[in-house]
Amino acid sequence: MKKTSLFVAILLLVNSVFAQYQKPPKEIEDILNAPAIPATSVSPAKDKIALLEPLRYPPVSELSQPMLRLAGLRINPNTSGQHRQPYFVKLSLKNIADGNVMTIQLPNDAKIVSPTWSADGKYIAAGNLTSQGTELWIIETATGKTKLMKKIFVNTVLGGFEWMPDQKSLLVNLVSEKRGTAPQYQNLTPNSPNIQETAGKSGAVQTFQDLLKSPNDENLFEYYATSQLAVVSVEGKVKTIGEPAIFDQNDISPDGKYILTSRIKRPFSYLFPYFRFPKEVEVWDMDGKLAYKIASIPLQDNLPVQGVTVAPRGYGWIPTESATLVWAEALDGGNPKNKADFRDKLMKISAPFTGSQIEIVKVPNRYQGRVFGEKDGLMMFYDYNRDTQRRRIFTIDYRSKSEPKMISDLNVNDRYNDIGQPVTRRLPNGFTVVQQNGNTIFLSGNGSSPQGDRPFLRKMNLNDLKIEEIFRSDANSYETFVALTADDATQFITRRESVSEPPNLYMQYRCPPDKVCTALANKQLTDFKDPTPQLRGIKKQLVKYKRADGVDLSFTLYLPPNYVEGTKLPTIVWAYPLEFTDAATAGQVSGSTNRFTQIGGYSHLFFLLQGYAILDDTTMPIVGDPLTVNDTFIKQLTDSAKAAIDKGVEMGVVDPNRVGVGGHSYGAFMTANLLAHSDLFRAGIARSGAYNRTLTPFGFQSERRTFWEAKELYQNVSPFFYADKINEPILMIHGEADNNQGTFPIQSERLFAAIQGNGGTARLVMLPLESHGYAGKESIEHVLYEQINWFDKYVKNAKPK
Repeated sequence: MKKTSLFVAILLLVNSVFAQYQKPPKEIEDILNAPAIPATSVSPAKDKIALLEPLRYPPVSELSQPMLRLAGLRINPNTSGQHRQPYFVKLSLKNIADGNVMTIQLPNDAKIVSPTWSADGKYIAAGNLTSQGTELWIIETATGKTKLMKKIFVNTVLGGFEWMPDQKSLLVNLVSEKRGTAPQYQNLTPNSPNIQETAGKSGAVQTFQDLLKSPNDENLFEYYATSQLAVVSVEGKVKTIGEPAIFDQNDISPDGKYILTSRIKRPFSYLFPYFRFPKEVEVWDMDGKLAYKIASIPLQDNLPVQGVTVAPRGYGWIPTESATLVWAEALDGGNPKNKADFRDKLMKISAPFTGSQIEIVKVPNRYQGRVFGEKDGLMMFYDYNRDTQRRRIFTIDYRSKSEPKMISDLNVNDRYNDIGQPVTRRLPNGFTVVQQNGNTIFLSGNGSSPQGDRPFLRKMNLNDLKIEEIFRSDANSYETFVALTADDATQFITRRESVSEPPNLYMQYRCPPDKVCTALANKQLTDFKDPTPQLRGIKKQLVKYKRADGVDLSFTLYLPPNYVEGTKLPTIVWAYPLEFTDAATAGQVSGSTNRFTQIGGYSHLFFLLQGYAILDDTTMPIVGDPLTVNDTFIKQLTDSAKAAIDKGVEMGVVDPNRVGVGGHSYGAFMTANLLAHSDLFRAGIARSGAYNRTLTPFGFQSERRTFWEAKELYQNVSPFFYADKINEPILMIHGEADNNQGTFPIQSERLFAAIQGNGGTARLVMLPLESHGYAGKESIEHVLYEQINWFDKYVKNAKPK
């Protein structure tokens, strides 16, 4: 063999080996391979707990299943379902009363998706992913018996299955037998150009991904998204309803006599995802015949920035009525820039839908959602003022023309004063409502405070709005509310964890107000063990400090196992910037240092096992008027970073000459900006970021101005325009199949090229088959390998400046 040929062969071999997936150090691999603590789901009957064991990291080979990227969706053509659905591999049921556990015998290699309790707790319906499609299984919870619904597959592209009001059958989106032969999607020879045209219509065009690109894409979307509605009994009887269609919503009425349907129709768009396509919104009877037409909605291609459609939206059933529809309509043209006394109204109409539509209430600010109570006509609804960033909560009796009562009016970022979310329950018909006990409702929340989160359960009297606390997590643990098991909240389930205790469920007891009780002992319901005891040596504490302009800041300081007090460590600042309207809310603390430390995936916390200190969730607030807040983005960002490092140095933990910075998505955008506009850091890690804001010209994060309204801003905050200033090493990681709005993979590719062209130091790792977050085991291992090597080289072992 000639020397030249031998050299080329060796070079190819070396490059091949170098390109293989790599693994992180063994101590990290051991944590990755530890079993996951099961997920839990309490039965609506409050007698059993489902214990679900997930597959934490599917192999990359699963990610390599065929994927059609159509109309904002990712479809596996082999299964007529969503591509890359997370699933469970084991299921067991635990009795709350006696603690007995029954393991459910699932098919070999089961991949369980969407396990759903019936409202009476007698059954669980679940999908099982197979190579041919998604099977439907029914589990009897009393006996553990399982039954496959034969000869049908569930179409999960846009649908799935839900229990009918009788709780003995399900409304299912089936793979249609009438759809014929699938269009080809491989090795196609084009027979025409792909053409788009616009003629004077204006509207914000966000950077949506996975859009239709050709007539063949349209055919593929129509084929795979089309499903057949059917009622499937627990015995396996199937009754089809109407003709197949592209249903993006199909909801059974509380009395089981009607179906609210939303059917997508042509013409499709190459600029917008499926939820903007034209649709027919109708009520059908159980034979598939039209009972009432709500609206024919055209293509929504002219919505203003942060605007809404003028067509009916947010349509659904009132849970406590037989068949009454409610929806919202815009009164301001859907444009938040338009002045209006009322921006929305809520409407309703009842079966048999021959009467007039009735207005329930006009909403002053933008309507944001509703939830119904179980009696007395209670409806809670929310509105939002984008200029003040305030969200209000109202109650009203939807049955009569009454004035709404406001029960909360807070800045959306005010965590300290948040009243919490209403506790809900399942009605016998399967619908979810706010649980009521007389005039009382119950509220659960994070309980954020200057000392960190202390979750709570409270009750509110709807007459005088007086709030009383029933339970709050103590100062040495982190305990969240899970479910009420008594209507008066004298019994309820919580999930408790602490620095040394893994999360487990407990039954809490409270003495009824009209009784005298002796000491009540709480009952532990689950007994999950610590899967990674080697992490218990990690120390963490909440640290608070101030920015130069007086804004309160904080981070959670993590220290590695066996840390020696007074030792200065290589340090990582990990953060994600957020916008605020005022300094008071910007400085509020969130999170808890009392939580059980678990590390998984590609978490930056793995650096603790390599001797780093981590300033986690370092607050980087951008404070100002919502319209112009980003005008000072760079200065506020760099000032926040400097304050964090200075505080760590003051504590004697941070070595100021060995500090790295990192973040994911908007945190990656932050990282590149900090390297471009400061010399605070030795290196950075930026994952799945966007670095050129001119490629997201209709806004980003909360920015409401378009590129053409604020060209200088878009340039100033784009690190791509300052690639020549990025003079510290930066590791960029990006999924080649990133589908997050705005973070196209080309963002990382072009920044890397710009840095290279200007003589900077950078490394670009593109992960095949991965999306905005990374799922495959090999991908996760490799990301950890890259991150540790990068910071070991450029931070931990960096030469003095």
